[in-house]
Parts: sequence; C-alpha cells; structure tokens
Amino acid sequence: MISLIKGDITKIKVNAIVNAANTSLLGGGGVDGAIHRAGGAAILEECKQIRAKQGGCDVGEAVITTGGNLPAKYVIHTVGPVWNGGHKGEPELLANCYRNALRLAIAHGVNTIAFPNISTGIYRFPKPEAADIAIREVQQFVATDNSLDEIFFVCFDDENYSLYKVRL
Repeated sequence: MISLIKGDITKIKVNAIVNAANTSLLGGGGVDGAIHRAGGAAILEECKQIRAKQGGCDVGEAVITTGGNLPAKYVIHTVGPVWNGGHKGEPELLANCYRNALRLAIAHGVNTIAFPNISTGIYRFPKPEAADIAIREVQQFVATDNSLDEIFFVCFDDENYSLYKVRL
C-alpha cells in the first residue's frame, strides 16, 4: 500500500500527485515549478481561481486542481512550513500538509496518490525529521482509512530516497 520511488513526480501515473506549493499557488521553484511546467496552463488557471476565491493557501492547508497535462488527474497543492529552528510549530504544520492532502484526496475519490518531500528544499526542513513526519502521518491515516489503494513517496534526490528507504 505504501511504496517508495526515486524519480520525477510529474511522470508518475496516479490519480493525484501532491505539490509542495507556496502560499500564492502561482508556481515557484523545485517540485512546484516542475509540476506547473509539466502540467501546463490549466493548473495555473485553476490556482488563480482559488486565489480569487480564498486568497491563496495557508501553510499546512491543501487545495486541489486539475492535473492538466500530467499523467495524474489531480494536483493537490499543500503549503509546507519554512524551517525556523522547529520552535514555530513547523512539525505540526508539516504533519497537517499530509493529513489535509489525504483528506482532500479521499473527498475527491482518489485511490492512488504520490507525495514529494514537502518542505525539504528551499524551505530547509531537516530531511530526516520531514521523512519521519511524512511516514508517520501516512501510516496513521491508512490505519484508520482504507480508501486509498496505493500511496507513493516520490524522492527526487538520493539523500531523501535513502532516508525513506530505511524508514519504510
């Protein structure tokens, strides 16, 4: 049910991929930029509609758009916390990203989902702690809800892949 892949999340064939977005939802660097580039204008257009309606996406929250040109039907955008030493609620906010993305997936009938390594790039969340939180939240979710058939952690770099491999 929970699998690990080393690769490019924009190429994964699942119902939904999760985007490590920023609060503006307008694309950015890292996985966010890659998803927007690969998915095309439809994703950005829906993100603009969400912004017009609710003003973006708060840290720890999640919103859903089309997958555009991606193999995935949906993109679930969640905003991870910027690491500031761990004393500003960053671990709980990161956990909320996984919880809210999973809840949104279920609400939209998703049965396969792929997560990137949220907040571990330019947001500087320590990779070992982020891996622990991600795995814990997903395992807790599947312990009480069996709606999802497959959950993938997709690691772009060797360091994250190694951290997840020893933990799963």
